[in-house]
Amino acid sequence: MSVLGVLALAALAAWLYLALGHGGFWRTGPGLPEGADPPGWPRVVAVVPARDEAAVLPETLPTLLAQEYPGPFAVIVVDDGSTDGTADVAARLGGGPSGGPPGGLRVVESGERPRGWAGKVWAMSEGVRAAGEPEFLLFTDADIAYAPGTVTRLVRVAAAEGRDLVSQMATLNTRTRWERLIVPAFVYFFAQLYPFRRVTRDGARTAAAAGGCMLVRRATLTRAGGLAAIRGALIDDVALGRLLKRAGGRCRLDLSRDVVSRRPYPRLADLWTMVARSAYDQLRYSPALLAGAIAALLLCYAVPPVATAAGWAGLALDARHAAVPAAAGLLAWTVMAATYVPTLRHYRLSPLRAPALPLVALMYAAMTVDSARRHRAGRGGAWKGRTAVSQKSRPTGT
Repeated sequence: MSVLGVLALAALAAWLYLALGHGGFWRTGPGLPEGADPPGWPRVVAVVPARDEAAVLPETLPTLLAQEYPGPFAVIVVDDGSTDGTADVAARLGGGPSGGPPGGLRVVESGERPRGWAGKVWAMSEGVRAAGEPEFLLFTDADIAYAPGTVTRLVRVAAAEGRDLVSQMATLNTRTRWERLIVPAFVYFFAQLYPFRRVTRDGARTAAAAGGCMLVRRATLTRAGGLAAIRGALIDDVALGRLLKRAGGRCRLDLSRDVVSRRPYPRLADLWTMVARSAYDQLRYSPALLAGAIAALLLCYAVPPVATAAGWAGLALDARHAAVPAAAGLLAWTVMAATYVPTLRHYRLSPLRAPALPLVALMYAAMTVDSARRHRAGRGGAWKGRTAVSQKSRPTGT
């Protein structure tokens, strides 16, 4: 058997496992159940870290302030060293110091960031400090818009199921052609790394969260060591999910249309930066893990179409040696495309885009390599004028 045939069979075996034995990662539903009303509605405080978000807050903050939550609810916007008037915009949207909705909006200035803290995690901790002692904290990003009743549904599920973390992965923008190409694959690859059903399953080691919407039981977070335990985490949502689950917390993660990101990524460069800023951190800054990740991407995504094309081209010349790569490659490619279709449908995009996933995967491989290059150049995790804290200052175990 040819080398290409062996690689094609290996890719097929990998895709059969991923499709049938990897936690149903490709399934996008059913989302949050309705749940029953709790005996008493707990106090919830939403914490919104915001750095230079004046442009997007008018599209998102009103949707959070308008949540008709039956219990005590307040919103804290943490101005994280903004230079564009973020704090003034937030205060104006909340009606000013004496106005705003019941429960109120507070705008607090983030203090000087201590050494070893990632910028967003420090801003989150400043919000927690200002929140007092609510039963639940809702960590949410400044670009996230909420459908009416979303906070109520989150609390219902947390109370009914005894969850310490209920997280919703936001639906991202797919208005431009680059967003339509890159964004659904981003969600698909995230779910492949952290199958949502395994995150939700008690006892499973898989732990993660989606940073745009994380409802957290404050007592569990405190018992786990608080945000200081993940102070250097660049990928704060995954680190928080791991922290809570290791402390015995019960977690839930879903893909949601009720939580929507309003942040545009109109250019390929914008999307490239979004992925490259954290990809090497995900690999723990390890060249060995980087090499393994690239090899896995090539095997799973590049080999099937290459084997299909080469195999079918060679059938007329050497049918005996070409049949295996042609058949195995085509079957692996078909399984791959079929698992991608639900994500495309979630984004209301044509399933005909699914066979192009290998091309997108190769772009992600290039972004991952570029992430390592940026880290070596001292520009790792660059975002809004900041670079990530050094690897040495990151706490272990996050």
